[in-house]
Amino acid sequence: MSPSAHSGGTNGGGKGGGKRQGLLTPSRVTVAVLGVLGLVFIFENTHHTKIRLLIPEVTMPLWTALLATAVIGALCGAYFVRRRK
Repeated sequence: MSPSAHSGGTNGGGKGGGKRQGLLTPSRVTVAVLGVLGLVFIFENTHHTKIRLLIPEVTMPLWTALLATAVIGALCGAYFVRRRK
């Protein structure tokens, strides 16, 4: 049997042939819901607050500080997940 005559395999030849299970998996839905809840929390806290960054004290909107912290956390998480592979 030649390679071109073989119809199955991991090239996505039919249903269930590839790794993709679908667009909406439970883990993706959970991450999306947590992301939306995080954004709602961030943008509901819009008042200004004083934040101390080691030595200087900065006054900024709380949503900016929360969003920056979330982005830094996401980047650290992505770095460690990528490093594990």
